[in-house]
Amino acid sequence: MPKERIFNLPNLLSFYRLLTFPYILYLVVIGNEHLFSILLCINLVTDILDGLIARVFKLQTKFGARLDSIADMGTYILALCGIFVFKWVFISSSGIFLWLFLATYLLTYVVSFVRFRKFPSLHLYSVKIGAYVQGIFFFVLFFWGFHLVLFVLAMVWGIASYLEEVAVLLSLRELRSDCRGLYWVLKERN
Repeated sequence: MPKERIFNLPNLLSFYRLLTFPYILYLVVIGNEHLFSILLCINLVTDILDGLIARVFKLQTKFGARLDSIADMGTYILALCGIFVFKWVFISSSGIFLWLFLATYLLTYVVSFVRFRKFPSLHLYSVKIGAYVQGIFFFVLFFWGFHLVLFVLAMVWGIASYLEEVAVLLSLRELRSDCRGLYWVLKERN
């Protein structure tokens, strides 16, 4: 089996997100919403770019998939910290959607760890689309304000996509990356 070339632009972009995580979290702690918002949005853009560049230029690696998943988790943590510290007053009346989203998100990690003793990096299409919708929501929230319809759309799509991820995790015999979706996993089994 050929050795993976892990030193590439998509992996550098994911690594950038990991490196900036402590500083952006520090911005939340000190209450610097403006700089936090700018750097969070840069992280959201690099999240889009790393996957796009990897696919277009055939630079996908198992290492990169895992690194991207860890960086994604960091970006989610930052966005959620920003929401709770800077924007909760606007979201609290509809907070049940956020709590359900978080519960299904965490459920994917619990199921994966219980079944495979590893954290998932499935990269389902529904989760990727959800990440774009959620990224748009975060961007709009931190630069233009809270929009209920966009928030509900981002949360409901996220809940549905993470429930699909749980179903995929329960259907797989062994953990792997880039599963596309439940339809394809079930099709492969038959």
